[in-house]
Amino acid sequence: MRRLMLLRHAKTESNAPSGQDQDRRLDDRGRHDATAIGDWIGRHPPFPDLVLVSPAVRALQTWEIAREAMKHHARQPQVEFLPELYGADPAQLLQTIRMASVNDPRRLLVVGHNPGMHELALTLTGSGDAAAKKALEHNLPTAGFAIFDFATDDWNDVAFRRGKLVLFISPKLLKRISGD
Repeated sequence: MRRLMLLRHAKTESNAPSGQDQDRRLDDRGRHDATAIGDWIGRHPPFPDLVLVSPAVRALQTWEIAREAMKHHARQPQVEFLPELYGADPAQLLQTIRMASVNDPRRLLVVGHNPGMHELALTLTGSGDAAAKKALEHNLPTAGFAIFDFATDDWNDVAFRRGKLVLFISPKLLKRISGD
């Protein structure tokens, strides 16, 4: 079995001081949400063996904050920063995921952007938790986190409609669960 985890970057400022989209930083809510989702991931093993992160500032910050929150609970995974994750569509993301076969992690986390991440999550889903699927259909919100299992031992076999959606969680859902 291979487990794929998708994490969309957390909430950002509207515009970067540089005017470049890739330079947009997390806002206060984004930093809080990245901490919350990282803490949740850290308390719910198994943890990723490999993390692929977009080099956009908001994705890097999301990963760094989540990693810091996770480190009290989990060992540190191998991390790669991949320019091709920025602006990737589902087919490009799937190709990047299949390339993980080089390192062959059992559990892979991808930190990226919408619309590609949301579209990927929808197209990977073949079965799984019906409530999670319904919640995910509308959006993969900022700091949204989805887990898929694939009945294979080879990342090259990961394909659209073959994933089992195990879980979908977001900062908003975490607040509902905790009663805040």
